[in-house]
Amino acid sequence: MTVEEEIKKLREEIEYHINRYYNDDEPEISDYEYDMMMNHLKELEADNPKLVTPDSPTQKVGGVAKREAGSLVKHNVPMLSLRDVFSKEEVISFVKDMENALENPEFVVEYKIDGLSMSLRYDNGKLVMAETRGDGIEFGEDVTANALMIKDVVSQLKDPFEYFEIRGEVYMTNDSFDAVNKSQELMGKKLFANPRNCAAGSLRQLDPNIVKERNLSLFIFNLQESRGREFKTHTECYDYMKSQGIKVIDNYRVCKTADEVWQAICEIGDKRGELGYDIDGAVVKINDYAQRSIMGATSKVPKWAVAYKYPPEEKETTLLDVELSVGRTGRINPTAVFSPIRLCGTTVSRATLHNQDFIDDLDIGIGDTIVVYKSGEIIPKIKEVVKDKRPDTTRTYKIPDVCPVCGAPTHRDKDSSNIVCTSLSCPAQLENHLINFVGRDAMDIKGFGAAYIIDLVKEGYIKDISDIYKLSDYRDELIDKGIIGKAKNTDKLLNVIEESKSNDANMLLSGLGIPNVGKTAAKTLMKHFKSIDNLMSAGIEGLLEVSDIGEISAKAIYDYFQDDNNKAILLRLKEYGVNMSSESTEASDKLSGLTFVVTGTLPTLGRKEAAALIEDNGGKCSGSVSKKTNYLVAGENAGSKLNKARELGIEIITEEQLFDMVNN
Repeated sequence: MTVEEEIKKLREEIEYHINRYYNDDEPEISDYEYDMMMNHLKELEADNPKLVTPDSPTQKVGGVAKREAGSLVKHNVPMLSLRDVFSKEEVISFVKDMENALENPEFVVEYKIDGLSMSLRYDNGKLVMAETRGDGIEFGEDVTANALMIKDVVSQLKDPFEYFEIRGEVYMTNDSFDAVNKSQELMGKKLFANPRNCAAGSLRQLDPNIVKERNLSLFIFNLQESRGREFKTHTECYDYMKSQGIKVIDNYRVCKTADEVWQAICEIGDKRGELGYDIDGAVVKINDYAQRSIMGATSKVPKWAVAYKYPPEEKETTLLDVELSVGRTGRINPTAVFSPIRLCGTTVSRATLHNQDFIDDLDIGIGDTIVVYKSGEIIPKIKEVVKDKRPDTTRTYKIPDVCPVCGAPTHRDKDSSNIVCTSLSCPAQLENHLINFVGRDAMDIKGFGAAYIIDLVKEGYIKDISDIYKLSDYRDELIDKGIIGKAKNTDKLLNVIEESKSNDANMLLSGLGIPNVGKTAAKTLMKHFKSIDNLMSAGIEGLLEVSDIGEISAKAIYDYFQDDNNKAILLRLKEYGVNMSSESTEASDKLSGLTFVVTGTLPTLGRKEAAALIEDNGGKCSGSVSKKTNYLVAGENAGSKLNKARELGIEIITEEQLFDMVNN
């Protein structure tokens, strides 16, 4: 790979992660991983200055203004980011540079809160505008109505003057975050990954009451502009803010030497786990405003401040147990259960152990002291075992040779590290198999929840997927026992089951649980073979003729239909009236080899309908824009995906143009 190609690839990856962090509030990697990518890009550009372009991530602040919470607003003062540093040497170098350029500079060291940046504007003491950072240079979002729902936002100053603009960080305490996720769980909604995501998503809500319910907080960390009153130093301005009831950063330190600055950073790092909220670093800034003016700023960062970023948070804890579960395919999944610890804003007590090879490589056993971190600051993972703390009685954990659910023998898959249950009638496999069968991507039997499946299997009414279509024979029994509910609820579910018999055969195929045959592959197979019977008769060579079906998938399909038990189940399904044919007559390969992303509100199609149209005609539909995307189908109110497509030079089309591609 040439330097030009490496720089291009890095820029694309960084832009993608910038969008995930600033605009979608759903980062996929940790801050540390992002910082390392950005540093590598900076190094490459420093060595190759002719390759630096104005649109490089190193030349921009990051993020774009969105239109969710309110209208766009032009910044009075740019909301710049800070230059990140990662070592003591870099911190000392910054202090020395300031000492060489300024006379007796004084430094303030304070927490770098992990939240969403927001500025507040006061005219004659009255709050008139709250705005998010947006693109950092020109535009942000007007979130005034939402900001007024934050308890720390002061709407009227006690000692007002002409104009006062300050900048802070909207964040969520650990207690508030836990309360929100508990509420989400009770309502059956998706949990937030961390407090930063929750705070950012909440501030951008259209309904201010949601902001109030989620109990957001605010720390102020900077004076943006003042007219009618002069402040000489950062700490003097902090004193004024505190006198007005404005909450400023906790426990900031004033330092005069490089050693004092580094000591303050270390003290903050040592106590970060004791705080009631998340911080992701420490900020070092010049205290005197006149000296800040002398130093100035680049187009992206002020020269008078840096942000020291701590290494990814990791903690020691004790492995208490290893829990085993059995998946739909019979795979035995080991999960580590350890003493609860707080990481990146959430309490964690479990992490996957993947398989026996992973356990052996770690040499991990119950009772061991383990080091846990969060991958992408979201998923708990075990880094290592602290061997010198191992109890004498601890031995490397071994997954048993019998299934933890049904007691049947287990075996290790050839050419893989998976240990699987050998019993086709294992209840754990059956329950998961049934959940997949009735799910949205398979037979889509609405209202057939996991709780019903578990009870019906337990009571003996369902022993395989075909028994779903015999439940109507036991209607009165089911009502008497209340397994599904009273008569009205039971009849409603039985009717939906009856209606599902007429589903296209690709939905049935998707629900059979054949390895590597999901919704998309099932449609492709049915488009080729037209019926389950034809598919059952196909040999491996015939299966390999189907687009996107490789040797592994072909063998899995062939083996499934050679199994006598599976043949008997399919025969019963046919006897019960379940459709075995595909009626897809409009399908084509006109979009074969093309990847689409759908965004915004289309004139006539919903997103699912648009995706179905694309897939029925051989195309692929993705949820995110990348360099592999061929077309973006954009409707009204298209958001960040539209910007991303433009940046990558991806062709943007309308719904009408999509129809033309299919009908041409």
